[in-house]
Order: sequence, then structure tokens, then C-alpha cells
Amino acid sequence: MDLLKYFTFSMIISLLGLRGILLNRRNLPIMSMSIESMFLAVNSNFLVFSVSLDDMMGQSFASLVPIVAAAESVIGSAIFILTFRVRGTITVESRNCIQG
Repeated sequence: MDLLKYFTFSMIISLLGLRGILLNRRNLPIMSMSIESMFLAVNSNFLVFSVSLDDMMGQSFASLVPIVAAAESVIGSAIFILTFRVRGTITVESRNCIQG
């Protein structure tokens, strides 16, 4: 098993997610999708390390990452919907108005 291919794939996915966060600071849904792609890169690293070290711990962590990502997506979507209903927009410039 050639690990370099898998780590290169994971690094490319992670860098694309980081690029999405840094370049799209005004669009919250795109920032959320970029975070999800970085979760995918971490998940693939867990799986590759698990297979290469012949250890089940990485696979168990890899099964927990989608659960955390789904919970983060649900909470983020609820915040997006509530912010859109109250303000009419979900731009990042209005995030300082959300303070309690």
C-alpha cells in the first residue's frame, strides 16, 4: 500500500478547505463546507494510519468524525436560518451584531 498517494490526497483536500476559508470570508455556507472538507481530510488520515499500523483505533475515530461533522452542520444550519430570518442576510459582516 503506497501511503504517499493517500497522504497527498489528504493534504490536497485539507489545503483546498483552508483556501476556501481564507478566500471566502464573507460567505458563511462556503466557510462551513470548507471546514467539512478539512474534516474529510482528517478522516482519511485516520483511516490510512489505521490500515498502515494495523490498529482499529483510527477506524473507530474515523467513525466518530462524521457524527461530529453532522452535529456541527445541523447547528450551523440552524444559526444560518435564524440569522437569515432576523436580518435578511447571512453575510459575515453582520456577525458583530450577533453578540449577546
